[in-house]
Amino acid sequence: MTPEDRIIELGLTLPPAPKPLGSYLAAVRTGKLIFTAGQLPMRDGQLLAMGKVPTDVDVDAAQAPARQAALNALAAVAGEVGSLSAVRRIVRVNVFVNSAAGFTDQAIVANGASDFLADVFGEAGRHTRCAIGAAELPLNAPVELDMVVDIASE
Repeated sequence: MTPEDRIIELGLTLPPAPKPLGSYLAAVRTGKLIFTAGQLPMRDGQLLAMGKVPTDVDVDAAQAPARQAALNALAAVAGEVGSLSAVRRIVRVNVFVNSAAGFTDQAIVANGASDFLADVFGEAGRHTRCAIGAAELPLNAPVELDMVVDIASE
């Protein structure tokens, strides 16, 4: 079963590669690594949620936007290599959480992305991670993430 098949099995659809909102690239390949730009939890051009965690977006509910941001990052990877079957391992994920003052459970929010990646890639989806509280994020998104992915040689 391909990673794309697993995504469909999870009830999701891999979107087209995201278009940058500014002067940057959605993903850059160097050697066997792909670095994605920060991805927001956008679906069909709209944020899944807006605001700070946990005052505007409940901690558990914020896991869905984290998963969507990871899905968008995978779309950026697929845009570089054509298929997620080229992914050998998710190496690193950095999750930024739009955090209300005093909020310290960023790791719980980030689990939405991490669990999703393990569901799609199995052991190869397990990765190192930072879960970081941010004072503000673009478009008032609750989550933004980027990742580093190891791909098979061509």
